[in-house]
Amino acid sequence: MRRYFAATGTLLALVAAGCALPVMAQEGSEPECRRPDGPKEPQRRVPGKSPDAEVQQPGKRDPCLPAPSEDDYTTAVAVPDRWRIVDSLGYEQNWWDPYNRNTLKADTPIHDDWFFNITAISDTVYEDREVPTPVGVQSTRSAGDLDLLGGTSQQQLLQNLAVELVYYKGNTVFKPPDYEFRFTPVFNYNYTRLDEILNTNVDPANGNTRNDGFVGLQTAFIDVHLRNVSTRYDFDSIRVGIQPFNADFRGFLFQDQPFGVRLFGTRDNNIFQYNLAWFRRLEKDTNSGLNDPTTSLREDDVFVANLYWQDAIKLGHFLQFTALYNRNREDDFFFDKNGFIQRPASIGFEVPRGYDVGYLGFNTDGHLGRLNLTTSLYYAFGEQDRAPFTGEKSDINAWFGAAELSFDQDWMRWRASLLYGSGDDDPFDDEETGFDAVLENPLFAGADTSYWIRQAVPLIGGGRVTLSQRNGVLNNLRSSREHGQSNFTNPGILLFGLGADFDLLPELRLSFNANHLRFDHTEVLEVARQQANIDEDIGLDLSASVIYRPLMSQNIVLRLSYAELQPGDGYEELFGGGNQRYLLFNATLTY
Repeated sequence: MRRYFAATGTLLALVAAGCALPVMAQEGSEPECRRPDGPKEPQRRVPGKSPDAEVQQPGKRDPCLPAPSEDDYTTAVAVPDRWRIVDSLGYEQNWWDPYNRNTLKADTPIHDDWFFNITAISDTVYEDREVPTPVGVQSTRSAGDLDLLGGTSQQQLLQNLAVELVYYKGNTVFKPPDYEFRFTPVFNYNYTRLDEILNTNVDPANGNTRNDGFVGLQTAFIDVHLRNVSTRYDFDSIRVGIQPFNADFRGFLFQDQPFGVRLFGTRDNNIFQYNLAWFRRLEKDTNSGLNDPTTSLREDDVFVANLYWQDAIKLGHFLQFTALYNRNREDDFFFDKNGFIQRPASIGFEVPRGYDVGYLGFNTDGHLGRLNLTTSLYYAFGEQDRAPFTGEKSDINAWFGAAELSFDQDWMRWRASLLYGSGDDDPFDDEETGFDAVLENPLFAGADTSYWIRQAVPLIGGGRVTLSQRNGVLNNLRSSREHGQSNFTNPGILLFGLGADFDLLPELRLSFNANHLRFDHTEVLEVARQQANIDEDIGLDLSASVIYRPLMSQNIVLRLSYAELQPGDGYEELFGGGNQRYLLFNATLTY
């Protein structure tokens, strides 16, 4: 090997000098110096032989360099790897600086070809909001007040510190790691204050404020690279443990950090990407929403297969096909840490239930020329052993569709959104037609800047059943996002939205959104609330946000959002008049 490097160095030196490759001279003859360009040097003739014959004979040496000695073939030159080359140039390690050489950021191996990467994220959220708050004779703060709803003012502070630890093996410049171990604990503190009691805890003596803390586990998995299937590092890998997963581009169907086994990989130079997986969902902490590793796994299984097709139709446009099966057998009673019932939901007969639901989906994302396009279409089908309002077996047939078009014009982006989730028009028949996801987290129509997507608006059961969930757009009448089951007897939703993003500076973005919301059907609401002739108009959701990145990177991101729901006739008939407001401040710091 050392001779190989020495010979290679000699060849490179010859080429750099403009010389032809060396040819050893025959015994008894004089070599000549020949260069590829320019005039030749005078040749030394050998009697009886032409100059060309002298050059063409094997074994000739090019005289551009001195005659080789024995040392030229035995002297070794050490060639360091790419990390030690940089060390030899004097670059120092900075453990506190993620943008310079840093072993903690996997810039150099900690031993052999094993790397370690640590990422710390501080996420601070403060909310000041107005949300309808149910009261009753046992919880109202006003003596003799029998009204259904009380004060709407609420404040909440959430502080999360996530520490992601990654230990992996392999050269990951062009190929996935051979082995990867990932572990992400999240440390949470949360504070909530409401105007009314009996909403922070089932015990009225606990008052209208709540302080809580929790340590959740969002990832804990091992990833093994099984094989490469092409010279361009198309691959097959398997991942086992608690891992993040998103079933589609925008989080409409299933986005969570469950426990599971996932086989995934790529084909045809990464044009096709696939997932085959089984997941079992973890119980969440009630107040933080984080995975609770101290409890047993839920009897809620998700089997999923999907395929991504890059550059379909045109370059920059993606297609995705999804088949998902959700098997739920949570046929028992479950109370959260605040003492409220979560399973089954306090709606209809309030009896434990299970269901088998399949989803077939088609999604697109990307751009066609200057037009950015995202679409999603799902069909849900299956059966449930006990429907909420009949207690009998029922069939499930429901639809969901969404589309967002946007157009970039210099530093401006104009957006239009449309979303439909089918509703159930008869809660007493043997067919449930209200669409519900496994666990949604939609990045759509303003996302959590929107009042309706961000807030959970209580409906019945003392606030234990809500129209839509926090970080959700579907009107699914669940008990909660953290513990609830899917519910296909719901009013559905229609959303029409317009929005715009303005990149005023590289570090400053201003966004606006306006969404008009409607129920698809209101029969379920009328039965649940025992209230007739509820209108389908929810109202107009207006929101604006400012995002500031002082370093023009994701290391410091500050966001201030304001949203206001202007009630339509249906919302006013359920909760009374008056605009509902919401203010959010979010600071994200990343190392």
